[in-house]
Amino acid sequence: MPRCVAGYVCGGTEDEASLSESLSVMKRIGFRHRGLQPVEQRTSEVSVFGQTYAMPVGFAPTGFSAIVMHECDTALATVATQARIPFVISGASNVPLERLQQTAGNRCWYQAYLPGDISRIDKLLTRLKRAHIPVLVVTIDTCVAANRENIKRLDFTVPFKISPRLILDGILHPQWSVNVFIRTLIKGGVPRFSNLYEEIGPPITEDPPNGFRGGRDKLSWEHIRWIRDNWDGKLVLKGVMHPEDARMAVAAGIDGLIVSNHGGRQLDGSVSPLQALPDIVDVVSGSMPVMIDGGFRRGADVLKAVALGASMVFTGRPQLYGAAVAGAAGIQKVADIFLSEINTNMALLGCSHLQELTPDCLQKIDAPRL
Repeated sequence: MPRCVAGYVCGGTEDEASLSESLSVMKRIGFRHRGLQPVEQRTSEVSVFGQTYAMPVGFAPTGFSAIVMHECDTALATVATQARIPFVISGASNVPLERLQQTAGNRCWYQAYLPGDISRIDKLLTRLKRAHIPVLVVTIDTCVAANRENIKRLDFTVPFKISPRLILDGILHPQWSVNVFIRTLIKGGVPRFSNLYEEIGPPITEDPPNGFRGGRDKLSWEHIRWIRDNWDGKLVLKGVMHPEDARMAVAAGIDGLIVSNHGGRQLDGSVSPLQALPDIVDVVSGSMPVMIDGGFRRGADVLKAVALGASMVFTGRPQLYGAAVAGAAGIQKVADIFLSEINTNMALLGCSHLQELTPDCLQKIDAPRL
């Protein structure tokens, strides 16, 4: 990938402390496995919102994935369907949600970046209902644009603006320029903001109506309660990191939570989602599924989250890395790796079912006891 694309996909905010912490915390928690446990008959299947999935892994919403691979959103939906895992359409994605829903069906969720404007929210809900989207995921941690210094240094902007530096970056990466940039332009023109609002928006080189983030700083619990009253499908809040927000979500009748620091791309210096998870699980107390994303790169990472109470783990960057390397086959390989590692590590832990994974299977790694 060109440096600007890699910077957008791989990087975090400011000093990337949140991104680093999400990754490093995985190494500070170790397993305590059991031996002599019959594990020849084991399953990694999990049920969320009445839908059975092959493993506790789903594809998180990833905006602007068209810059990684031509029709990347479609490839993600297709692989998710084949792998029997959930796929969350990003509000900042570029393939119309109606097409993606036809590909992934009930496994296709939608993640919204909402303004604090009920009339605009209502129009989007109407579109989602017509498309038969079963799960609405409302992101609550993007009220303003984060300070992405890394992409500023690389001239990457949203909306996307061409500059001499970006042109040179593309020339130095001819494979990406041909297979992604030129192919996309020939096949369908400049990618568009297809799913932000109630209708297909402008090209990603232009600001959408009301701006890309217009009105998000007005979004409140009042709007969430209005959505709950007017949305018959499942309603999930993404970006929950504080127990008090979890308590308010329970009171508002929310169906599920995703513990997330937005991949380390919003508030720098936040704790990792894995650190925040146990307190959220305690507050919810089994009343709804608690899911998580941020920093998960291995099947072992996923099982640590499951042991701490997560019903589903969403990954973002891994499948984009797979798409960048080998297209749809690369995305499928990422899903295969997670499934294989989860299956193997369950056996090595002495577990036949995910329900057998509990906090007793884990221990913080610190100085050895003398």
